[in-house]
Amino acid sequence: MKAAVIMGSKSDLPVVGKAISTLKTFGVQVEGRVLSAHRTPDEAHAFAASAEDNGIEVIIAAAGKAAHLAGVLAAYTTLPVIGLPIKSSTMDGLDSLLSTVQMPPGIPVATVAIDGAENAALLAVQILSLKYPELKAKLAAYKKDIAAKVLEADKTLQKEIDLI
Repeated sequence: MKAAVIMGSKSDLPVVGKAISTLKTFGVQVEGRVLSAHRTPDEAHAFAASAEDNGIEVIIAAAGKAAHLAGVLAAYTTLPVIGLPIKSSTMDGLDSLLSTVQMPPGIPVATVAIDGAENAALLAVQILSLKYPELKAKLAAYKKDIAAKVLEADKTLQKEIDLI
């Protein structure tokens, strides 16, 4: 099982790294690239057009500002593409979100929250779990673990409230 994580700029790595580490936690092989919809359109096209032949099964595309990367990749592949809008300095990431989510009919891009790298990776794992049942068990364990953390935080809060 293999996912690609494509970022429009290497400066996106601090956010995108969370997606990469989450995918690796689930045992998903990751191919990471820096490709730009605007500055390297030929390379982005070539990557997307050959992704499936290269064993990639889902693509996460992270970009800020105009954020057309996910849509460009989706135009050249039938693989699922997950858009990860990156917070930009000009509009606090709203520009990235709107650029990523507003795809024309026929070019779907699943889109997560601004800087939502972990959810992008989890959505990729959920998509892959349709083919790889072992991921379903890992996802169930993950959700059980995060629920336990919330319940533990609730217990701690109740003790703190009693002290007020």
